[in-house]
Amino acid sequence: MFTIEHGFDSTEIVLMDEGAPPLQEDVIINSFAECVTIEQFDPHSDSVQKITLSAAQLRDLAAALDLPEGIYQLREVPPGGEEQ
Repeated sequence: MFTIEHGFDSTEIVLMDEGAPPLQEDVIINSFAECVTIEQFDPHSDSVQKITLSAAQLRDLAAALDLPEGIYQLREVPPGGEEQ
């Protein structure tokens, strides 16, 4: 299950774990114009762990989810052009 809320300067997505225990803590994703942050409470350290991704890192992550093992570099292709 997840929620989506649009705020003034970001969009917040909360992913909630469902199913059989053990369940993981909620994951909170905040999408800003310049970056995306991913947060999750860590009960072992009693603190929130936070990761910040640039737009390019997020693009690469999305592409990597559907690719086989290997090394890749995504390149921008100009509109109407072909990759060189």
